[in-house]
Amino acid sequence: MLFNIIITTIDGSIIDFHFGQTDELEKSVCLQMKMKDLFDFWEEKESNMIIASKNTLQYLLLFKDFTIENQQRRMYILANGVQWFRLEERIKELDKSNRELDAIIESSFDGIYITDKFGNTLKTNSAIERITGIPKHYYIGKNINHLIKRGILEQSVTLKVMEQKRSVSVVQQNFNQKETLMTGNPIFNEEGEIEKIVTNIRDLSELNQLNKELKKVQQLNEKYKEELDRLKSFAIQDPDIILKSDKMIEIYQMIGRLANFDTTILVLGETGVGKDVLVRYLYRSSDRFKEGQLIKVNCGAIPNELLESELFGYEGGAFSGANRTGKVGMFELAHNGMLFLDEVGEMPMDLQVKLLRAIQEKEIMRVGGTKTKRVDVRLVAATNRDLKEMVKRGTFREDLYYRLNVVPIFVPPLRERRADILPLVHYFLELYKKKYSVEKVLDKKISNFFYQFDWPGNVRELSNLLERLILTVPNEYVSINDLPDEYQKSTSDEEVVLEEVSLREIVEQAEKTALKKALLKYKTTYQIAEKLQTSQATVFRKLQKYNLS
Repeated sequence: MLFNIIITTIDGSIIDFHFGQTDELEKSVCLQMKMKDLFDFWEEKESNMIIASKNTLQYLLLFKDFTIENQQRRMYILANGVQWFRLEERIKELDKSNRELDAIIESSFDGIYITDKFGNTLKTNSAIERITGIPKHYYIGKNINHLIKRGILEQSVTLKVMEQKRSVSVVQQNFNQKETLMTGNPIFNEEGEIEKIVTNIRDLSELNQLNKELKKVQQLNEKYKEELDRLKSFAIQDPDIILKSDKMIEIYQMIGRLANFDTTILVLGETGVGKDVLVRYLYRSSDRFKEGQLIKVNCGAIPNELLESELFGYEGGAFSGANRTGKVGMFELAHNGMLFLDEVGEMPMDLQVKLLRAIQEKEIMRVGGTKTKRVDVRLVAATNRDLKEMVKRGTFREDLYYRLNVVPIFVPPLRERRADILPLVHYFLELYKKKYSVEKVLDKKISNFFYQFDWPGNVRELSNLLERLILTVPNEYVSINDLPDEYQKSTSDEEVVLEEVSLREIVEQAEKTALKKALLKYKTTYQIAEKLQTSQATVFRKLQKYNLS
């Protein structure tokens, strides 16, 4: 016999063997040893078949039970198992590849639909459920023609591929009323015949929505660009600047144009009109904002005998009580920046001479010093006094007046720009509500009063009165009856009527102001919505409404 045969008892003990072909295994066989002990690896497969190995040798064992002399025996035929083991490895590799392919198909965001050459559905993925609204298992085994009859498909890209024998794309609305792009690709066998058709289904509804949103954003960008071009000389970034009246807008537009010209500016106006706010905007709009400081000196608040040393500094030991190391003056502190001389009309005559020299020569000398020092300072002065009249009376130097009065800017009082009053009211109301953590609401009558009152103290008086009301009125709603006695006289003659500004405009201005401040402080609409206690959608809509970004 040419076969290698081993005979065992039913319990596996070897009782006989014959090797018709040379095999290294023959050297290891012993009578009465267990058949399984002969091998390192032993695995039963289908009925009457075992795969086994010893060292590097691989075997396929076929066995059959038989009876001889009433004794049950088992005969094993040993064959070379190399091909079988290779086949098993290949099957495992194919199983792994199939699992990976299934996972790839399943993870696709697009729907995947596979049919055979007759149009019978073989496989699909979960994405098709999201796109069509029909469970994926419904499709399995269904023919394309059946799906068309049921109205699930309007037209079949699979049938077109079968007819044309090439890739075909179709755009259509599906059963779920979604616009989809369906692309079918044929898979050919070795004879060039179609074996399967793979269709990719892409939901276009989201893409179409993104395109619509993109167009909206592009339109908004065009609007923003037009607005920026219109306001390119008027880019106020300070949330504390509240403008509504044409007069103030014109003034700030001019300040924007003058920002980077180092000419001297004289700001004129009554007390409390906001001259210091104007100067701060001038500084922040100029290139000097990046290079130096804004130094403010109130000439009327510093005693005359100290004002010179404050402005120009002093050397050590310059006078009794002076610091041994000396002191830097405001001109030096403002080097490369801006020096703001408020209430310049209060400066004594003898000091006006030194100020004039500093402006003309661009150099200063400290008190008690012997050497001059160059300074690069832009000078801005402000006063509520009539300097021209003071020149006539001899209390202000004429040459200094003309040095300061290169570009005079008059800030009008509140009574001459009433359009600014209510926006300022709501700005200060929100400011003090946040500062003192209280909730207050102004009724319409008191808003009318604020609008009609002449405000001799201007913005400062308005701010002080609102802070006073916020702190002293116990109720949430502030009415005209809560005004202090000195203001009640203005309301006794007749009821104040507000005609120029509607309540809606008041609310809109307040919203716009709050959003402007929030945009400077927070980076996202989500953060703004959280702080303003509203929805992100509302914030986005309001930003669009007021052309803010």
